[in-house]
Amino acid sequence: MKPVIALVGRPNVGKSTLFNRLTRSRDALVADLPGLTRDRHYGEGRVGERPFLVIDTGGFEPVAKEGIMHQMALQTKQAVAEADVVVFIVDGRQGLTPHDKTIVDFLRKSGRPVLLVVNKSEGMRYTAVVSEFYELGMGDPYAISSAHGDGVNDLVEVMLDLAFAQRPDEPEELEKTDRGIKIALVGRPNVGKSTLINTLLGEERVIAFDMPGTTRDSIEIPFERDGQQYTLIDTAGIRRRGKVFEAIEKFSVVKTLQSISEANVVVLTLDAQQDISEQDAHIAGFILESGRALVVAVNKWDGLQSHERDEIKIDIDRKLDFLSFAQMHFISALKGTNIGPLMKSLNAAYAAAMCDLSTPKLTRALIEAVEKQEPRRKGSIRPKLRYAHQGGMNPPVIVIHGNALDAVGDPYKRYLEKHFRDTFALVGTPLRIELRTGKNPFARTPSK
Repeated sequence: MKPVIALVGRPNVGKSTLFNRLTRSRDALVADLPGLTRDRHYGEGRVGERPFLVIDTGGFEPVAKEGIMHQMALQTKQAVAEADVVVFIVDGRQGLTPHDKTIVDFLRKSGRPVLLVVNKSEGMRYTAVVSEFYELGMGDPYAISSAHGDGVNDLVEVMLDLAFAQRPDEPEELEKTDRGIKIALVGRPNVGKSTLINTLLGEERVIAFDMPGTTRDSIEIPFERDGQQYTLIDTAGIRRRGKVFEAIEKFSVVKTLQSISEANVVVLTLDAQQDISEQDAHIAGFILESGRALVVAVNKWDGLQSHERDEIKIDIDRKLDFLSFAQMHFISALKGTNIGPLMKSLNAAYAAAMCDLSTPKLTRALIEAVEKQEPRRKGSIRPKLRYAHQGGMNPPVIVIHGNALDAVGDPYKRYLEKHFRDTFALVGTPLRIELRTGKNPFARTPSK
């Protein structure tokens, strides 16, 4: 197992900035705003031949008894419990605070090795920046600047020496694990994405709170079910552009859109107790444009009467009719109902998106389609579709070669798409048709 390092501290001391530097990524959102990070965020780092896991945590309020701060504190406590080494980060510019002392009291009781790190110390003398933190009784502080990289290399070496002493080297287990099928859960705020992830995992892995906008970052979580590896991606809810005022929320939306592009399958989560809005259709349209495989999960189904259920089904059919290729499931994330069929559809959508179609089978299906329905003439010319082959996957791309294919209209392309989809049972994935016309060797070239 890779050693685990948890980054803990007050809000806005630079934990996410250090996380990004250790993982050499931009996975964690960073802004000058206290309380930006809320969930546990895992990342992989490596120094030479020594890989490790880093956990970024939200601003720690050990004394919080309720609300979102209490939920964040529970996430941090869980991270400390999982860690081999805890890196306690304080702000060298603000100095020692009573809040820091409260956190130290908790860390002492945890029994984990703790490294005291004074961040934001760039341009300051070591003695001046660390002297007051000796009061905490945590040994010699390490002065660093996570934003500029000052002192980070030395810290990492000490941190890894301590971590590997806690968890001896096991080479066979240190290789990068298979991330499996990447599944992104997207939708409007407060539709139940985080609750669905917690239900799948069987633990409170991400904060599920009755407040829109609880999740701000895209959180990746490895997950195994029935021997199949998955990576679940919990994303921030996407609101209408006119209602997004905070810069942080704009960053969150960008991260969500990135997660859609990087996923293999997207679960569009809808709230059955709210009307299907234009925003739901916009999100679905973006997923379609990205070419990602799709499953639609209509959540909070358990709280509806039969006539309300009929109305929501009619509403979905009317407003999301362009998603006819996707499987739809009516679920309750809170009670765990209908989750099994949802996972089966996810597997089927992934298999369809990654399918490998042979050229002879595609050409045979093309000939059958043309025999049933020929393309319309354009003037005196009738397009001739000769053969087809696969041009890509996730989504599947079928390239058709022939003559005068410029004359093939969109209705016929949609007919071909439906025929290929039915022939090869491609459920849950968009399908792209590309037409390529051969050059006429007898066509006159314009003289120079």
